[in-house]
Amino acid sequence: MQLDEHLKILGVNGALHEVVIACAEGVFDIAGVVHTGEVSGYAGTQNVFGENQLKLDVVSNDLLTAELQKVASVHMIASEELDNEQELHADGEFSVAFDPLDGSSLVDVNFAVGTIIAIYPKGSFIGKKASEIHVAVVAVYGPRTTLFVAVAGKGVHQYLLTSGGFELQKEKIQVDDEGKYFAPGNLRACAKNPQYQELVNYWLANQYTLRYSGGMVPDINHILVKGKGVFTYPGYSDEPHGKLRLLYECGTMSFLMVEAGGAASDGVMSLLDKPLEHLDQRSPIFVGSKKEVEKALEFFIMG
Repeated sequence: MQLDEHLKILGVNGALHEVVIACAEGVFDIAGVVHTGEVSGYAGTQNVFGENQLKLDVVSNDLLTAELQKVASVHMIASEELDNEQELHADGEFSVAFDPLDGSSLVDVNFAVGTIIAIYPKGSFIGKKASEIHVAVVAVYGPRTTLFVAVAGKGVHQYLLTSGGFELQKEKIQVDDEGKYFAPGNLRACAKNPQYQELVNYWLANQYTLRYSGGMVPDINHILVKGKGVFTYPGYSDEPHGKLRLLYECGTMSFLMVEAGGAASDGVMSLLDKPLEHLDQRSPIFVGSKKEVEKALEFFIMG
């Protein structure tokens, strides 16, 4: 079954359907650029966060923006590669936030990268929470291009890009409450955060299997495909809020995981309930199997 048909079965119709399909078209376009390897090197510019932009970041942003521009239902967009929110259509019903190519620095070493997209109600993203997301779309560009679509209240579904388009691979993906896989982001925090060091030691002592690629998208992908595990990226003294952004990464991935039966926390509260104060807002994240997230948080609470 193709994505278009399956979305209708899930009750995603009308304007929202158009927006999701536009996101999928953008992913298709980005996949072509990623897999040909024809775009490489730095763009000679920086994004609003002061990070040097790769040409592939800029091209990916332009491709996805172009697809969303075609849809009158898109009111506003926000991208990790744009300086500010950008209005596309004044009468649009939805606002779309995205990281067009998460983990782009991994392209040169031929690791998997991805695209993270969240479709919200119209209007500014400031003040919004991930619990308001209508649909999350997350792509993984590896040996194959796969797509996760999470529809609010309808679960998470995986699609494979084939010659005929995005074909349904698995419906209603579920994450078990426990599972001995761990993906420890920001391990350098162990040097200044003894609680994190203790947590890592716990994983090792209890024979957890390390599955960390250096990219959030492939690591979350592993948890969803295997149906268990935990991804963490805590803060520490130099980066008390961590490095990952609430709007472009943490909120969307948390929505995806919770729809699959998992859990997501910033260490204090559910990431679905954390309001966005500014576009560059960072957040610690503990996400994955419920009991694995709970276990991870115990070390920080005890500390």
